[in-house]
Amino acid sequence: MQTMLSVREESPRQDDVASLLLLSDTVAASLYPGEYRRPLNPETLSAPHISVFVARTGDLSAAGCCALFDDHDGTAELKRMIVDQRFRQRGVGRALLQAVESAALSKGIRLIKMEVGIRNTDGQNLYRWAGYKERGPFGAYRPSPISLFFEKAIRENPDA
Repeated sequence: MQTMLSVREESPRQDDVASLLLLSDTVAASLYPGEYRRPLNPETLSAPHISVFVARTGDLSAAGCCALFDDHDGTAELKRMIVDQRFRQRGVGRALLQAVESAALSKGIRLIKMEVGIRNTDGQNLYRWAGYKERGPFGAYRPSPISLFFEKAIRENPDA
């Protein structure tokens, strides 16, 4: 069932966004040992180089969110993609990715990278569906037994 959605860049300093971030931390804690988790909070996500995208339903409930960290070199990292369990399998993740990619293009970003946990098979499937390809670690990341890394080159006309 498709849900009526809108996705916009919003402030992370909202209670419903904080709830989604807490949900993300809870899911991560259930899947991965503590030494590998890197919690993020609304204050951290308020930095000028970070854009937070929120998917809202027709009644304005926050169904999911993610953050795009601009590296200021034409690349960015996608972090904290989370969809509330009540809205899974309704196109929320796809809508978030499409909005992020469109915003990235408008900011001059041409490559989006991400780290995904090996047990996050739903996320891996979404990213592969959207054209993201596996790659090696990047930036401060090092090889890890619980991480996969993905990237996608963003183009104006992806079907051209």
